[in-house]
Amino acid sequence: MRDESAPHPPIDPRALRNALGQFATGVAIVTAPGLDGQDVGMTISSFNSVSLDPPLLLFSIARNAHSLATLEVAGRIGINILSSAQEDLSSRFARAGTEKWKDCTRAVDEHGAPLIEGALAHFECAPYAQHDGGDHVIFVVRVLRFATPHDAEPLIFFKGKYRSVTGLPMPGETQMESHS
Repeated sequence: MRDESAPHPPIDPRALRNALGQFATGVAIVTAPGLDGQDVGMTISSFNSVSLDPPLLLFSIARNAHSLATLEVAGRIGINILSSAQEDLSSRFARAGTEKWKDCTRAVDEHGAPLIEGALAHFECAPYAQHDGGDHVIFVVRVLRFATPHDAEPLIFFKGKYRSVTGLPMPGETQMESHS
């Protein structure tokens, strides 16, 4: 058994981020009704299933994210799994202070969370738990309803770039800055 009280060598954050970039992820946008009537949304790649019974999902948000305060008190949360045709939305929702919802067709789920049209899947969720995750807050949400309205190629993020399922760079290859 390793002694965790022993000193650890420092870890270079950039090198760690590059190593984590070796793990290909899908891309999603988490949304919630805003406290001031303005919906919030942000691109996430830290998303996965936790449990089928009860149906639980998790994602994490950086503590310095502008939308964190709203998400922490949101009564309803939407998660939208993006298709490869939604790269522009992913980039827009990854940046703070942009007109994220401009020209974005959305619907409001029956529970009040905004959902993005054209997504591969929508999950309408209620808060379940929040946990300390260092410089992030880990959100666990309970799925109330879901839909898979479209069958298309998913948006994939790998080594700091959008990719196709075949691993080839997406047309116009851009980089996403994650705030989640």
